[in-house]
Amino acid sequence: MANIHILGICGTFMAGIAALAKAQGHEVSGTDANVYPPMSTQLAAQGIKLIQGYDNFAKQPKPDLVIVGNVVSRGNPAIEYILNEKIPVVSGPRWLYKNILQDRWVIAVAGTHGKTTTTSLIAWILEYAGVAPGFLIGGVANDFAVSARLGKSPFFVVEADEYDTAFFDKRSKFVHYQPQTLVINNLEFDHADIFADLTAIKTQFRHLIATVPSKGLIITPRTDPNIEAVLAQGCWTPTQTFALNADLEADWTLTDVKADGSAFKVNYQQQLMAKINWSLLGKHNLNNALTAFAACHHVGIKPSVIAKALTAFKGIKRRLEVRGKVNDITIYDDFAHHPTAIALTLEGLRQHVGKQRILAILEFGSNTMRQGYHGANAFTALKAADLALVMQPQAAWDVKSLAAKATVPIEIALNTDDILVKLSQHAQPGDHIVVMSNTSFDGLHEKILSMLTQHG
Repeated sequence: MANIHILGICGTFMAGIAALAKAQGHEVSGTDANVYPPMSTQLAAQGIKLIQGYDNFAKQPKPDLVIVGNVVSRGNPAIEYILNEKIPVVSGPRWLYKNILQDRWVIAVAGTHGKTTTTSLIAWILEYAGVAPGFLIGGVANDFAVSARLGKSPFFVVEADEYDTAFFDKRSKFVHYQPQTLVINNLEFDHADIFADLTAIKTQFRHLIATVPSKGLIITPRTDPNIEAVLAQGCWTPTQTFALNADLEADWTLTDVKADGSAFKVNYQQQLMAKINWSLLGKHNLNNALTAFAACHHVGIKPSVIAKALTAFKGIKRRLEVRGKVNDITIYDDFAHHPTAIALTLEGLRQHVGKQRILAILEFGSNTMRQGYHGANAFTALKAADLALVMQPQAAWDVKSLAAKATVPIEIALNTDDILVKLSQHAQPGDHIVVMSNTSFDGLHEKILSMLTQHG
């Protein structure tokens, strides 16, 4: 067994790599710029030593191998030390394939939205079926105590994101996984810090499709022109399509869908497979459920078992997760940071709560959002809310004029304290407050709960 050190260990993907390496019996430690929960807590519970600050890396005994995350680059003191000392180094995705995925049936979930939920759903369905899969999820499913594990079966479920691999490998992470079953939920422009345009992202998806064997399966939406364009450039694998609208000619469809998405029927080639009642809401989660159903059907799980597993699914942390309820005001935490995801999250909640007020709090957390690439679409996405409080991004773009044109009242806040002041003026019993960000947002959820409790 090796002494492995991981750079960027508190990211969800790299924390998962650390957990898997530890489970294989390696001695594992890691460094990050900031050691922060929830991953730091998960790692510490596994006995993994954490070092804060890359300047401190050289003070540790030399590891046998360093696994690097894509957050570190040339100029990072740890990277410079590793290269100068000729310590063996590998990217997280490459290590994952060579040490775990190479001999497994890999089920990969790709796409701009829905990866974490769909990956969690597939892993949970296999777990419910008694298969005990391995998995690496970019979040924490409430049905599992960890974001990654080796598993005890041939199946391994991986969240396959399109971010770059490492400072020395600018291909997307997912080209390393060589899945037998591939789900592509959707394809839009995102990650402006990595990709120049949509064409660049489509190129990476084309590379991904080329890695799937002819004995495998690719599951794609019936009507997504970006995915259709990628497939048209070359596909050597059988495909199945899905659509939420049963009128479309797709392999997998839904019928009898309840308005808030909490009940539906699944059909395969126009034959009823199952009736589902579950706890998740919204059109986006209908999409996630349908693709998870299709993927698990491909690996041999009975439809009746899939249906029972979906009904029992407990959801994902930070996916419209209820963080608390004070004075009849419910506070949710949601990871949405792209206009499409924001809109679908709020529309799903709207269908569920009816005419009760929704107060949306949005941080431009992702690099793409901060730089204003989505422009007015970011504000249009808030239309299902009754009021939106938006954090002013540091990047210089015209937030106020775009907000003024929105169909929902929008107030711009300078910081989280400003948000709390504005919220104290607006919140009233019966409200639903949705905090949307892909960062910790300065602990805003707990601050809101504390404020509401104090105001009694």
